[in-house]
Amino acid sequence: MRTDVHAHLWSEGYLRLLEHYGRQEAAAHRGLGAGDSAQDLEARFAMNAAAGIDHQILSVSPQGPYFADAGQAVTAARYANDHYAGLVRDHPTRFSAFAALPLPHLDPSLEELARALDELGMAGAGVTTDILGRSLGEPAFSALFEELDRRGGVLSLHPSGHDAGSPLIAAHRMRWMVGAPTEDTICAMHLILEGIPRRLPCLRIIHSHLGGALPMLLPRADDHLPWEAPDVVEKPTGAARRMWYDTLAHGHVPAVRAAAASYGADRLLLGTDFPYQSGRRLRRAVEFLAEALPPEQAEDVLTAGTRLIRRREA
Repeated sequence: MRTDVHAHLWSEGYLRLLEHYGRQEAAAHRGLGAGDSAQDLEARFAMNAAAGIDHQILSVSPQGPYFADAGQAVTAARYANDHYAGLVRDHPTRFSAFAALPLPHLDPSLEELARALDELGMAGAGVTTDILGRSLGEPAFSALFEELDRRGGVLSLHPSGHDAGSPLIAAHRMRWMVGAPTEDTICAMHLILEGIPRRLPCLRIIHSHLGGALPMLLPRADDHLPWEAPDVVEKPTGAARRMWYDTLAHGHVPAVRAAAASYGADRLLLGTDFPYQSGRRLRRAVEFLAEALPPEQAEDVLTAGTRLIRRREA
């Protein structure tokens, strides 16, 4: 079974709730074909069939339920997870889902994680590369990672779309073309420098977009450790191979080859970013892997997400 680990779906109810809480950018996700209407779902399933995709793991990122008010965050997270659980019940062969968490509120997030995994049967948790501008490498989030490690769980990471905190990105129309992969890169390095992949070997972390620029930067990071981060035990080249990366590269064959050479092809998972890649682009997101990798490796990448789901079910 070919599984896409990077796909989105937002209900109108969820977007309205976010807007009610002041999230202005939520409106941008309407009208993209990523809703839950019968028409949207029928079109999605037809495009998936044409592309050779059997299954998608859904996430609400980048519209995560992150609010300073804990009550708002919990309400939004529970709404999203209950909605996804219903979709998975209705379409079990088509969908799985990553749980939304009411971050940065840790205790409610641990409670919602337990509910999502134990009661709703979700595939793991999905969060953004920063939480309201805070790094995931902060000690405040350690208990969440430790609980997922204890469970052998999956943590899917997606850019927040906040320009990596840089006005040089925000003011120059590069939020998603440059900002998003920059956020992927920064987040991955934060986790590596905090030693999280080494300390929590049962935690399965999935980065979007091949980890951004990480494949090109790993040897440089190794060489810079002695004077920038001399306390780090494991070199970035080794730590990076403990994590997983989706193949969203907009059909760019050299990017996938670089990631496979840097991490190992066994660390790559099919990702499409539906609905932002749909129709012809969705087909290309699958087909270009056969150009980038040997046939057996390409097929393993296409089905690797399925093995991830089954490991969670076991």
